[in-house]
Amino acid sequence: MKYDFTSIMDRHGKDAVAVDGIGIKKEWGAPDAPDPGFDAIPMWVADMNFPTAPTIISAMEERLKHPAFGYFEPTDEYYGSIIRWMETRHGMTDLTPECIGYENGVLGGVVSALNIMCSRGDKVFLHSPVYVGFRETMKNNGYHPVYSPLVRDADGVWRMDLADMEQKLRDENIHAAIFCSPHNPTGRVWEKAELKAAFDLFEKYDVKVISDEIWSDIILGGNKHIPAQMVSDYARENTVALYAPSKTFNLAGLVGSYHIIFNKTIRDRFLKESSLSHYNSMNVLSMHALVGAYKNEGMEWVDELTAVLTGNVRFAVDFIREHFEGVTVSEPQGTYMLFLDCGEWCSEHGCAHDDLLKAGWRVGVAWQDGAMFRGPESIRMNLALPRSRVEEAFRRLDEYVFNKA
Repeated sequence: MKYDFTSIMDRHGKDAVAVDGIGIKKEWGAPDAPDPGFDAIPMWVADMNFPTAPTIISAMEERLKHPAFGYFEPTDEYYGSIIRWMETRHGMTDLTPECIGYENGVLGGVVSALNIMCSRGDKVFLHSPVYVGFRETMKNNGYHPVYSPLVRDADGVWRMDLADMEQKLRDENIHAAIFCSPHNPTGRVWEKAELKAAFDLFEKYDVKVISDEIWSDIILGGNKHIPAQMVSDYARENTVALYAPSKTFNLAGLVGSYHIIFNKTIRDRFLKESSLSHYNSMNVLSMHALVGAYKNEGMEWVDELTAVLTGNVRFAVDFIREHFEGVTVSEPQGTYMLFLDCGEWCSEHGCAHDDLLKAGWRVGVAWQDGAMFRGPESIRMNLALPRSRVEEAFRRLDEYVFNKA
């Protein structure tokens, strides 16, 4: 491969909560520190343990050669980079600069969208399991979630329950939904027919949609992401879509997301809402980082990344199915997160879920409690690490946790 996905980076003291927060950041749900003799393998925070694309570093280094960092406006190159990326990677051919707007983060965009779609206290539709950030954001801003459970079919693939969705939308009188595509934490990449069926229901019940598509570039094993706004005319005109290079290129610490809104009325109201705090402003280095990321070389880097992640996922899923009897896992089609159901294993071994979590933590497998994602006996694992680290984590789980003598 042209790019480096095998070196083990030492992230200690380099502003990485995923490493330095272990045993400390309890408000983040941090794992306990490992027992003596074990190093920590960071598999909890959803960031990557790979060096980012070289073009990003080059773009920021070039900008840093000029010693002034005053007020600025996003450049034509910034908008052009997003337009080209969305057309080349996702087939969105009609995007224009006025439809694109900066966001400090996807969750901030979610709040701005909810504030123009709802009244405080309104019910909002989501699928479960659910990204913890949605849950906490809604709670903090006075909105009430109504969950429709995703269900696994005979092949173990997570599916939307359309009958349950319709019942919830109708009976709860819901007019706003937060949609996650690809889905976090299950890693599901929705098929076109599934998206069409969901948005037909949203149209039937006059539901405006906030579509979090931050994982849209991390698609595994030949699957394809379809932007929600491309599903139908209704979806295009009634969806606020939220994107970022942060998950794709490991840039969360730079802060910089963006929205795509085609409907001018929604766009105007959204821009007004997001401006009220006087805080939703771009960082100049974030702008240059995005431009660097969305170059041809960045596309090449992402293709190599997804090949590496696909290999890691298949190794992990095969290992679990072969060695961890009683643990259920659905192979993710996107993202780099596994979502394990350990309920049967815990029951068969008389082991409390919390004790299982801590058994992994003690041997340095810093995985994450799935309860915060509405998976009461689930564990979420980040596989965006060099393969050697992934293999070592599963060796420890096999020897010291699931099959210990």
